[in-house]
Amino acid sequence: MVRDSITIVGASLAGLRAAETLRRDGFSGRISLIGAEVHAPYDRPPLSKQVLAGAWEADRTVLTPADRLELLGLDMRLGRRATGLDLSGRILEVDGVSESYDGLLIATGARCRTLPGTGHLAGVHTLRTLDDSLAILEAMRGDPRRVVVVGAGFIGAEVASTAIGHGVPVTMVEALPVPLGRVLGDMVGSVIAELHLEHGVDLRCGVGVEAVEGGDRVESVRLTDGTVVEADLVVVGIGVVPDTGWLEGSGLTLEDGVVCDETCLAAPNITAAGDVARWPNPRYGEVMRVEHWDNAVEQGAHAARRLLQSEEEAVPYAPVPWFWSDQYDRKIQLAGRARPDDEVRIVSGSLEERRFAALYSNDGRLTAVLGMNRPRHVMQFKGLLEREASLAEAIEFAEGLG
Repeated sequence: MVRDSITIVGASLAGLRAAETLRRDGFSGRISLIGAEVHAPYDRPPLSKQVLAGAWEADRTVLTPADRLELLGLDMRLGRRATGLDLSGRILEVDGVSESYDGLLIATGARCRTLPGTGHLAGVHTLRTLDDSLAILEAMRGDPRRVVVVGAGFIGAEVASTAIGHGVPVTMVEALPVPLGRVLGDMVGSVIAELHLEHGVDLRCGVGVEAVEGGDRVESVRLTDGTVVEADLVVVGIGVVPDTGWLEGSGLTLEDGVVCDETCLAAPNITAAGDVARWPNPRYGEVMRVEHWDNAVEQGAHAARRLLQSEEEAVPYAPVPWFWSDQYDRKIQLAGRARPDDEVRIVSGSLEERRFAALYSNDGRLTAVLGMNRPRHVMQFKGLLEREASLAEAIEFAEGLG
């Protein structure tokens, strides 16, 4: 499909990789990259790790150096927000001003969920952007009495781990019986709970937040079991919602993201990628939205190419999801699609030594592999997942591992 120009909304990892893919594949037309943040596209995983630890300066998170970015020849507009879309007229609204588009790629990502009634309190943070990370780092360096981390998902767990590294007392609150139980199951979730307890985290599971209390600034957190935890820093990590508010009434299907077909096409001339995109992954027979770094890279490239393809040329986007999390001295990696009711089998190492590989399966089908300080094994099993190997094949392979 011949196009004169492509507009990418979202100066994110997915958006930048889309632009780079277009240029690498020979697209010579105008590429507009529009981003709500004032920063050049940057990497998010270090925000809860190296940046928050104070080990990296902000400029180390930049995804593409300025000289290489300039070579892409982009019409890059930072600090500009998409505010509306008219499908029928092919009109994009940016900060209230209308402009036409030829092909449009939506990569606006997601925004953090917040706790109701906390907007007026200083000391309550979410962690999504570079500015968020720098603000929390500054607060941690201010010698807080205690940080309360609400939510023991991957972001919350990483924040807790990094705060312990700063020598800050941490209470982590999780509504589930164990951290990450819905993703990894109770057995592995219990191992992660023990990991945090061993490092001094005051972990409270099976309890929620009733209220965050204070005057102008947070002073304490009241939990649903009646206990009160004094704190002058609260970091809320209770998930995200896709940034689709600006698309209401556009005609796109919005349901926990921008709904696309299996090729990432959301409507004629429009694709979506990254945290904001929801599509049927034919590998799993499931409509999914994936918030991982690797997916942003791969889907950004796929969605960019889709804008230049005819219906006959288009192919499904069918990845094996993969991500990692660094907590203390442990690297946790998961490839595939694990569910809480999957059978879990340890095939290398042991839970006790916090160094193992675990296979997840359902009805004899290998569904995922999780590794704790087992990166090589995770990548090897990821290859089996990509060719849809059975559990029996995976177990046979595991028996030959060194």
